Amino acid sequence: MTSAMKRPRAAGSDFAALNRRIAEAGLLDRRPAYYAVRMTVVAALFAGVGVAFVILGESWWQLAVAALMGVAFTQVGLLAHDVAHGQVFRTRRYSCLVGRIAGNVAVGMSYGWWQEKHTRHHNNPNHDDLDPDVQPEVLIWATHSALGRHGLSAFVNRHQAGLFFPLLTLLSLDLRISSVKALRRPGMRRRGLEAGLLALHAVAYLGALAVVLTPWQAAAFFVVHQGVFGVYLGMTFAPNHKGMPHPDGTEDYLRKQVLTSRNVTGGRLIDAALGGLNHQIEHHLFPAMPTPNLRRAKPIVQAYCAELGVPYAETGLIESYRQALRYLHEVGEPLRRKA
Repeated sequence: MTSAMKRPRAAGSDFAALNRRIAEAGLLDRRPAYYAVRMTVVAALFAGVGVAFVILGESWWQLAVAALMGVAFTQVGLLAHDVAHGQVFRTRRYSCLVGRIAGNVAVGMSYGWWQEKHTRHHNNPNHDDLDPDVQPEVLIWATHSALGRHGLSAFVNRHQAGLFFPLLTLLSLDLRISSVKALRRPGMRRRGLEAGLLALHAVAYLGALAVVLTPWQAAAFFVVHQGVFGVYLGMTFAPNHKGMPHPDGTEDYLRKQVLTSRNVTGGRLIDAALGGLNHQIEHHLFPAMPTPNLRRAKPIVQAYCAELGVPYAETGLIESYRQALRYLHEVGEPLRRKA
C-alpha cells in the first residue's frame, strides 16, 4: 500500500475542496441533451440489429448480426450504468423505470441486483472483504486467496492471466445466473417485477432464436452473441481497478477512490467505446457526474491530486490490459510454485 494511501487526513477535507472546484465549474450539472441523443442512438442500434435479424432469417450470416448484437447489448448496459448512478434522471422513479427496461428487458440482467452490487463496489473499491468485484470466485485478485485452492480452481488460477479473455466469453451467462440467484433472496426490492421482466427477456430472446433460425444456427448465434457481449463488457471494466492498490478501509474518501482507480487515455472514440469508464478516477470521485463532463473534470482532478501529492494513474488502453494481466499472473504465483 502506498504512503499516500496511508497518510492520515481530516475526514473529507481534501475532497470537500475538490468538490467545490468541480461544482463551481458546473460539472455536476445534468446533461439532458447529451443523454437524449445517446439514448436515441443506442436504441436505434439495438432496434436496427433486431430488424436485421428478422429480415435476414435463416442464414449463417446471422453470426455477423450476433456479433453486432453483442455490441448493442454492451452499449445498453453502459447506458444502464449511467442511469443507475443517477446521472440521467433527477428522480429514483424514472431511473428505476428506465434501468429495468434497459437491464432486465433489453439485456436480461437484474437491474436491482447489479445496482446494489455496484454500489458496494463504489463504497469500497478493491477492498478484499467489502468490494464484491474482487471476491475470490473463478478468478482471484489477492495472493492470500490462492490458499486452499486445488483441482480445476487451482489450474485456472495458475493460468488466470492467459485465461482471462477466454473466460470473459462466459461473463454474460454469469451475470444472468447471479441475477436469478439474487431473485431468491427475500430482501431484494421489487423481486416479483424483476423476475417477471427477466422472464419476458428470456421468452422473447429464446423464442426469436427458435422461430427465425435452425437449431444449429440458433445455437451458434447464442454462443457468438453472448461471447461478444461478455468480452466487450468485460473489456470496459477490466482496465479500471485491476492491478491497483487494495486499501484497508482507513483511507479518506479521496485517496480511497483515486489510488484504487486507473484512467485510460484516448479521444472521443475511446469515450464512446468504454462508455466514459476510461475516466474512472473522476467517475469514482463523482459517481453522479454525467459522462460527458468527466473529460472536462479530468484536468481539475489531476492538478488537485498533484497539489496533494496523490498519485494519479493513467495509461493507454493496451497498457492497461497489460497491467491487469500482469497483476493476475503475479497473484497466481503461489499456485504455480506448488504445481
